[in-house]
Amino acid sequence: MKNNNTITVILLWLIAIGYLGTVAIAEPARKANPRKSKPGLSVPEVTRDKVICFALYTVNNNILKLTAQLYPLKEGEDRKVRLEIKKDGKWKQVAQKGVIEQGWTATFRVESWDSTKDAEYRVAHGKEAFYTGKILKDPVKKETIVVFAFTGNSINPSHGGDIPKTDIVENIKKVKPDFLFFSGDQVYDHNRHYAAWLKFGRDFGDAIRNIPTVTIPDDHDVGQANLWGAGGKKSNTGAGNDGGYFKPVEYVKEVERAQTSHLPDPYDPTPVERGIGVYYTSLNVGGISFAIIEDRKFKSGPHGLVPKQGPRPDHILNPDYDPKSVDVPGAKLLGERQLKFLADWGADWRGAEMKVVLSQTVFCGGAHIHGGTGNRLHADMDSNGWPQTGRNKAWAEMRKAFAFHLAGDQHLATIFHHGIDEWNDAGYSFCVPSIANLYLRWWRPLEPGKNREPGAPEYTGEFLDGFGNKITCLAVANPTPKPNGGGRLTTRAAGFGVVMFNKKTREITIECWPRNVDIADPKTKQYPGWPRTIKQEDNYGRKAVAYLPTIKVHGMNDPVVQVIDEENGEIVYTLRIKGKSYRPKVFKAGTYTVKVGEPGTGNMKTLRKVQSVGLKDKQTLKVSFYTLKGNKFPRLGL
Repeated sequence: MKNNNTITVILLWLIAIGYLGTVAIAEPARKANPRKSKPGLSVPEVTRDKVICFALYTVNNNILKLTAQLYPLKEGEDRKVRLEIKKDGKWKQVAQKGVIEQGWTATFRVESWDSTKDAEYRVAHGKEAFYTGKILKDPVKKETIVVFAFTGNSINPSHGGDIPKTDIVENIKKVKPDFLFFSGDQVYDHNRHYAAWLKFGRDFGDAIRNIPTVTIPDDHDVGQANLWGAGGKKSNTGAGNDGGYFKPVEYVKEVERAQTSHLPDPYDPTPVERGIGVYYTSLNVGGISFAIIEDRKFKSGPHGLVPKQGPRPDHILNPDYDPKSVDVPGAKLLGERQLKFLADWGADWRGAEMKVVLSQTVFCGGAHIHGGTGNRLHADMDSNGWPQTGRNKAWAEMRKAFAFHLAGDQHLATIFHHGIDEWNDAGYSFCVPSIANLYLRWWRPLEPGKNREPGAPEYTGEFLDGFGNKITCLAVANPTPKPNGGGRLTTRAAGFGVVMFNKKTREITIECWPRNVDIADPKTKQYPGWPRTIKQEDNYGRKAVAYLPTIKVHGMNDPVVQVIDEENGEIVYTLRIKGKSYRPKVFKAGTYTVKVGEPGTGNMKTLRKVQSVGLKDKQTLKVSFYTLKGNKFPRLGL
């Protein structure tokens, strides 16, 4: 009896630190009857006119990408699906594709798409199955581009996952956003992605059918508790902490095909190990350029790479450990291919007014308590705060584009201002709350934050995360420690994010909403700390050491300005300015090349050997663009 009590105590302790809790998350189908724990995960039998479940699409550079998701076809049924567009009141076929039976998808790519007007579409199978929707015109003339963002779609009843998603869909219909972003964990079943993905489509299809949508798979989507992709190698543990993918390659490919084949063509389509594909790419919606970086495809696994500091290779429980001891050579966050993509994307402002990075999770350790209110974790390598060198490389590229960072995964809504060398010298991130929150986390620092805003809570301000990264907390939506009389999702801090990009003012407004509310009702309140508005240029918060002469532009509004350090040839940053005047900041005295104008056209001027000036110096450079026979030619004047 004494031995049994000892075993019970050990098991309870393991659950408390989240270890067994995570394993239970990783292996739900093996430990419970799915009919009881996860209702709706069977593949339903549908009438043949309903065989098309839903469709996802994006349009970029006049290329339409659309994925149709089908229920299983029967033997003898046609294996082809048609894409039709309504023109002059009649349906016209624009493409036909064969159905991929593993996962039952049909993927379309249509070039020379007219992005200047809405188009009614339908996906058709046979003579009776039709799925209709609308492909929106590019909202380039809209002043404010609105994004709804989501993560963590548990369907387990104990997490509130059985509560219908109609509140989210109705809010989408009322607000009519320009873009939807699902950052990962759309599926919380590690063995039946197809069945769970169909349920995702049934839940959100009425919104997705009419709005461009990005879905990117994370760990639970590909059947793992956590994901360190390690370039596609095979993982030998279900937890995945040795790096790589645990599920068979064809399973991973099926997941990525279903969730990402409608995204714009990848920047570099070269597969990683074992033929697993990549999907990191960019998407422009209404003049807002989004980089989709696939942040866990190349990330290293900690097992065997770093000193173990707790019962799990990825959890550090020792508060006295040296953070530098885990920032080891060979540990990667983003791959070199992804960093090159970020550098090229950050410098390319054709058709772009503001820039945003979309990823699975944020680049810091954004939580202290995991799983239960007493389970303090010093650092978590599942977060992208590790490895620190890789995290800093990522932010160094992102801030060169003044990019805002939008992500999910952490089960905890946060706003952080990130720093590399100093606090706040990089950009802002927004981690959105989970749709239905499964594994609770809390931001609960032991000491008050430094340099807090007047009247701000003590949990805000400047901190070092568990990896020694410099972060400033602006807002957190912690779960309540005890039930507050509301529904399970109310106490679990579930919800979704809304981000508005105002191209006229170059401001970014961040909103964080709870579930089961009407956000169109003026009486509805957001989570404490929201909304918050920042300026585009706040996303490169590094302080100036010197300036370049103020650039005065004539004959062109809102040109792109690129600053290049002539000492090393590196791009310092690139930005589309607002208006006709801009004073470029630089971070050391020296000479610089400055490019001004409209990239990709003849309207671009290069100014060389521009000498930095003091902080109070008021020199000017004039760049004039004159029209001659319909063409513009730049002229430089001092």
